[in-house]
This record gives sequence, C-alpha cells and structure tokens, in this order.
Amino acid sequence: MDMPLRFCSTGSMKTQRKVQVTASEQEVLDGVRVRLISKEEQQRFDELIEKQHYLKDATLVGEQLRYVAEYEGQWLALLTWSAAAYHLKARDTWIGWTEEQRRRRLGWIANNSRFLIVGDRHYPNLASRTMRLCLDRLDEDWRERWGHGLMVVESFVDGQLFRGTCYRASGWIHLGQTDGYGRNREDFYVRHDRPKQLWVRELRRGALDLLRASQLPPEWEAQELAVVPRCPYGVKELKRMTEYFRQMSDWRRWIKNYPYDGLLAVVLCATLCGVVRGQRDLAAFAEGLTLAQRRALRFRKNRRTGKYPAPGETTFFRLLKFTDSRQLETALLGCQEHVLGPPTKEDDLIAYDGKTLNSSGGIELASGFSVNTGRWWGTEAVVTGSNEIPAVQRLLARTDLSGKTGVLDALHTQVKTARQIVQDCGGDYVLTVKGNQKGVGETLQQLWDGRQGSFSPSTLDIGCGATGGTQ
Repeated sequence: MDMPLRFCSTGSMKTQRKVQVTASEQEVLDGVRVRLISKEEQQRFDELIEKQHYLKDATLVGEQLRYVAEYEGQWLALLTWSAAAYHLKARDTWIGWTEEQRRRRLGWIANNSRFLIVGDRHYPNLASRTMRLCLDRLDEDWRERWGHGLMVVESFVDGQLFRGTCYRASGWIHLGQTDGYGRNREDFYVRHDRPKQLWVRELRRGALDLLRASQLPPEWEAQELAVVPRCPYGVKELKRMTEYFRQMSDWRRWIKNYPYDGLLAVVLCATLCGVVRGQRDLAAFAEGLTLAQRRALRFRKNRRTGKYPAPGETTFFRLLKFTDSRQLETALLGCQEHVLGPPTKEDDLIAYDGKTLNSSGGIELASGFSVNTGRWWGTEAVVTGSNEIPAVQRLLARTDLSGKTGVLDALHTQVKTARQIVQDCGGDYVLTVKGNQKGVGETLQQLWDGRQGSFSPSTLDIGCGATGGTQ
C-alpha cells in the first residue's frame, strides 16, 4: 500500500526533502537484505558509486569487500570495506598499541570506505539498519575471503556534508577529526585540506585488549605471524653484523649486486625478527629495508634507475642452498658471543634435542642450548633416513664440554654418546632412562637398592660402558 509523502533523513547535512514511500517503513526495514555482490555485478556497482557517491571514485585499496543492500530485488544501498589507514593518531591512541603492533596487526582493521544510499531510496533508518546487517556478517565474510578475521572497523565522514547519524546509531564512536590527508595510492598520501570525522567500532568484545596485547591467543598469533616484520636495526648494527660473515668464503662466481656478508646479515636480522618460512619471506623482509639500511649492507645501486634494489627469492634460494653450514655456524657463534659475552657458569647445563622444521618437507635438526640462558651451542642436520643420534654425536664432536653437563633424552642413553661426552668432550652427562630400556633400568635399580651410603653412578661401570658421567 502506498504511503503519503514523508520526511526522512540518513544524516545528510543537506535540506531534508520529501520522498514518495511506496511501502511501509517497517516492511522495508524488515525485508532489506545485505549480501556480497558477484563478479558480474561489480561493473554496475562501481558505476553507481562513481555517479552518485560524492567522492566519484570506486577505487579500493588492499583487502576489500563490496556489499549491496536490497529489498525485493531492488538495490537500496552500497557499502565497501577496504584496507585501514596506515597512520591515524586518534585511532592509534584509542587502541594503545605500539608501532610494531600496529604494523603487524593493522590487517585486523577494515575501513568503511564507501556508503551510498542509491537514488531516492532514503527510507527512514535504512542506513543504520543496513550498517547493522553488514556488521553482523562482515567478520565471517572477511575470514572466508582473506583468511583472517577483523577486530575493529573505522570510517571517515565529511562533516560538511553528513552528520554521521547512522554510525552513531550503530554503536560507532566518534574519535575526532583527521589531519586532512587522504590515501592516493596504496602507500602514498596527499593533503586535501578537508579534515573528516573519524568513527570507530569494535567488532568483538575485548578487541582493543587483543590489538595491544604482548601475547596473543594461538588463533590470532598465527595470523599475526603471517605478516613479515620490518628490520628494526640501525646502520651501525647492520655494519657490525656484516663483519661476522666477512671471513666466509663466497661460492659465487658471477657479478655480485649483493655482497655475501650483507645477504647473510639480512638472513640473521630476519631470523631474529621471527621470519622462519624460507626465501619468499626473506625477500619480502629485504624489500622492507630502508635506503640507509641497504647502503649499510653495501647493496649496489642500479646505475640506470639510481635505486638500491632488494634481493629477490632466487637470490635467497641460492644463498640458503650453497652456504657452508660449518662456516655459518662459526660466524653465528662469534656473533652470539659478541652480543652475550663469553659463556658463564649459568651456561654450563646444555640440553641437546632434535626438532622437525615446520613447512620444511620434514627437515630435522639437532641443536644444543643452555638450559638456564638459552645460549645456542650449534646445530647439526639429521641425515635423511637416519635419526638424531649420529647428528648429536657430530655436534658433540665440535663442542668443548669441559666443566659442563650435557642433558639428553632417552634416545641418547647409549654407550657411544655417554663415552663421547666424558672422554672426548671432557664433560658430564644426565641421560634419561625409560621403561622400555629394561636392561639399563634394572641395573640402576639394583645399584640403588644395594647402595652403600651415597649412590654415585659417576664412579661406577654399570654395564653401560660409561664412567665419569651421571645416569
């Protein structure tokens, strides 16, 4: 049933005007549905934005979604969501996160970059109803399309044209005015001298606590690690890092745009920053180096462009494949000693263990670490088809354990390893005995039951063939 002419508004600063409402207000509000548009609909969608939205531009930046609100097949409103602004003083203060947290977690914020009520369909409360319906599904849609969820949404409102009524009605918070800059490209901003209102809203309870948390729940931590970090080290630190690799032999024979020591310093920096997934992430990490950092690493300038290009995936692939692991270990141990100082008594308890690298195709490494301080004592790769026992033995062969104690699990409770630690490395050992090692277990039990005074296996040969250790 047609209704009489009514006044209605969506928050526009323009003079309210009369519109012909062809269905009851409640019928429209109850019947409106919000959905993602299809690929075939995008041209129509973009044309409407370019024609009717005050910005006259349908271009979106970064991760993005486009929605339409419709009633009985008629398009009533259009909404777009895209990448959040890189820097917003008011928003960042509101969240309370650090600069590195902002860079790593910014993808959990989406920007309501366009909101258009189509044509003359300005039904009362349509804007706020559409916004609520869209927010109800935005996180799930974003997760399905981009592989991660959202915590906060933001939007800019031109205060000379709109009041922001629908945002206020939908639970958004007005944080104040922007400084008058707009994104021109993905990483470039220009001043437009027309500050806008900044509105924000949490999509889930406790979103701000998560965005500024020092330790995230596993679900969100995995998503944060997908972001390649930036190099935090200054010019002096980078130059110092290259010195540790200066003595390594460079296997390359062709013209080098990137010094060998500089590439290895990039790998070291990336590892310290948590980049652990191979040459693709190493290349992305290197791409984030500043001009000063690239110069400190002695990257060569391209004479044609005048720029200092970053090494790509192929360069890092060859580097990781052909670098001598022994020379690299020696260089890294020297770097560690410069940073931590010589080993102390706190470093004297050393645990040896093997781990399989994630996403490595099953590569297994055996390493030694000080139990109390975390000091690294070297790493040895497990040969394909073998296990970590001979790998640990090769690692022990180049380790001085004088005055130290090696701690190993039950896999290594055997004559050869125990004798190597005591006789060859000059140390003591603590070896684990499990229930399936019945012979050793029974011998230990007999010695314990028949002990005279203190039980001191380090002075006895109990059938394991090892003396001078602790079992």
